Amino acid sequence: MASEELAKKLQRRLEVEQSASADLCAPCAPAKLSQGEGEEKQPVVNGSPTTELTEKLSRRLDINEGNTEPKQVKVFNPYTEFKEFSRKQIKDMEKMFKRYDSSKDGFIDLMELKLMMEKLGAPQTHLSLKNMIKEVDEDFDGQLSYREFLLIFRRAAAGELQEESGLLALARLSEIDVSTEGVLGARDFFEAKAQALAVASKFEAEIREEQAERKRQDMEKKQRRAAFRQLQSTFCP
Repeated sequence: MASEELAKKLQRRLEVEQSASADLCAPCAPAKLSQGEGEEKQPVVNGSPTTELTEKLSRRLDINEGNTEPKQVKVFNPYTEFKEFSRKQIKDMEKMFKRYDSSKDGFIDLMELKLMMEKLGAPQTHLSLKNMIKEVDEDFDGQLSYREFLLIFRRAAAGELQEESGLLALARLSEIDVSTEGVLGARDFFEAKAQALAVASKFEAEIREEQAERKRQDMEKKQRRAAFRQLQSTFCP
C-alpha cells in the first residue's frame, strides 16, 4: 500500500535524523553512560527539527489513512474584511504584495521582506525584520500572508504602529498612502452625512410648516362657519 511505503520512507528518514543527532552529541556520550549504563539516548528535543519533522509526518500519515481531516482553508475576502479601504487601495496593496512575493507561494518570507525594505530605501537588520513579521503574524508561521500584509496598512492608517517600527516605514514608503486617503475618505463621509442630515432636517421643517398651515386653514373654516350660523340665527329666529 502507498501508506505503508510512505511510512517506511519516513521511518528511514527519522533514523537518519536520529543518527545525525547522535553524532552531534558524541562528545557528551561518556557523561550520559556514567549516569546510567545502558540507558537509551534521547536525541529528540522539544523544538528540534527532528520533533517538528516527526509531527508533520505523523499528521500526513493520519490524513492518508483517513484518521484525521486536513485543515480547512478559510476563504478570505479583503473587500468585506477591510471595508475602511477603497477597492483601488486594496488592488494596489495586492499588486505590491504579489510583486515582492518572488516565490509566488502566497507568502512574503523573511528574505522577501528584506528585499522589499531594501528596494523601498529602508533596509532592516535581521532582528528588525523578524520583529516586523511578529507584529502582524497572527498564525505564528514566521511569514506574511496577504491578509497579514493588509493588517500593516490598517494599523498604519489607525495610528497603531510605533514611530520606530519597520512596518510604519514600509507603509509610509510604499506608493499606497492609506493615511491621507483614509482621512480624506473620512472627511468626505462625514460631509456627506452632515449634508444628508441637513436635507432631512429641511424636509421635516417643510412638513411641519404644511401641517401648521392646514391647522390654520381648518381653524379659519370653523370660525367662518360659526360666524355664519350666528348671522343666520339673527335673521331666522
